[in-house]
Amino acid sequence: MQRFGDGRDWFFEKRLGLFIHWGLYALNAWHEQDQFRRSIPKDEYTAQVGLFNPVAFDPDAWLDLAEEAGMQYVCFTTKHIDGFCMWDTAQTPYNIMNTPYRRDILEMLAEACHRRDFPLCLYYSIVDMNQPNYPNQGRSYERSGPEPGDEPDLGKYLAFLRAQVRELCTRYGEISGFWWDANVIRHCDPSINQMIRALQPNAVINDRGFDCATGFGGGDFGTPERDYNEGQVDEATAFARPTEACQAVGAQSWGYREDEDYFTDRYIMESIAKVLAKGGNYLLNVGPKADGAFPDEAAGILRRIGKWYRQVEEALVAEPASHLVENRDVVLTQRGNKLYVILHRPPTTDAVLLKPLNVMPRSAKLLNTGEDVACSTDLIPALHDEGKGYLRLHNLPVNEHTGEVLAVRLEFDGEPISPPEREPRGRGTSEGGCPTGAAETDAGVDH
Repeated sequence: MQRFGDGRDWFFEKRLGLFIHWGLYALNAWHEQDQFRRSIPKDEYTAQVGLFNPVAFDPDAWLDLAEEAGMQYVCFTTKHIDGFCMWDTAQTPYNIMNTPYRRDILEMLAEACHRRDFPLCLYYSIVDMNQPNYPNQGRSYERSGPEPGDEPDLGKYLAFLRAQVRELCTRYGEISGFWWDANVIRHCDPSINQMIRALQPNAVINDRGFDCATGFGGGDFGTPERDYNEGQVDEATAFARPTEACQAVGAQSWGYREDEDYFTDRYIMESIAKVLAKGGNYLLNVGPKADGAFPDEAAGILRRIGKWYRQVEEALVAEPASHLVENRDVVLTQRGNKLYVILHRPPTTDAVLLKPLNVMPRSAKLLNTGEDVACSTDLIPALHDEGKGYLRLHNLPVNEHTGEVLAVRLEFDGEPISPPEREPRGRGTSEGGCPTGAAETDAGVDH
């Protein structure tokens, strides 16, 4: 994948990030689009400003959990579709400084991130249900129309937006990314991203903004979300452009939801493995409670994901290599003479066939536990008509590890590329982790 060749290349080194959806909507503990989805009148919703007092907010506690989960950067919602601003903006009184808390949340988070060398990216919603000039027309994430006190004017709203983006890019130190969302007005204006690049040259910018010339939203990277873009993710063996997939720990909401349906650990592991192994980045989202603390369930998920991630990370952040095999129930990565096999889908058997590879590795290890993995290149009944064997991992402990994604490291004497067609000259097998020398009896091997 082509890199940017400048300060934005941090994006290719730090692959797993923490997404944070947090705002007034945490008070009702229902959904981050609370006002939109429940058609709450403007005056009723904005009155909650007087109730928001996140006394348990501790940015270092957030980053501690992120690091425990293996995460290396954070993306924070500065303003969601409700328009409430989590920083001390001069453009509207509808912000954190006019709550009982009266402290700049973004400033506190930015200070912690910079102190700990943790890249900080900023989310900003283009839709704004409560800014008087935003032209609400009943489209997605909008109110049905103006309410008393509104003065719809797109030009004035875009001036407001520019002023806020300038604040975000000039008052909080280095910003590593800008994450646009909800451009339902489908307005095109590349100069807005140009302003961000001039002020924050190391910031990557996503594809949901105003640069329309290269496909709607333009930007530096694609943003497949939840399972809405599964075709885009599943069909590729490697992403053609920089990509950052995002998913929440719960199925119902990105913001805090008291009655959340949390995903299983394995489902999240599968999702992370699939994206990272294809060369993408991954944002895993948590919605803090109204007091600023992470829900216990979400914190537990991060800790368990982190334990698994540390075991298999070397496999997930290597170069995409799924093109080497026909099997789409696994994803492969490669680093030099090491090939990694990642079971990102629930296994149906305890074996993995890696056709057309027929090179025996000198060792095979299950990264999750460090134990040896049995492998062979025997002819198997299902492929008898081909007259030769292919590399097969077998007797994998899939029943003992049903709650996690397994990853196997295969180390070869040479590059693990399938050789030209050759007649098999024998049977080769290894039952103890493919020790050095076992490959000498392998079928059709060429080192």
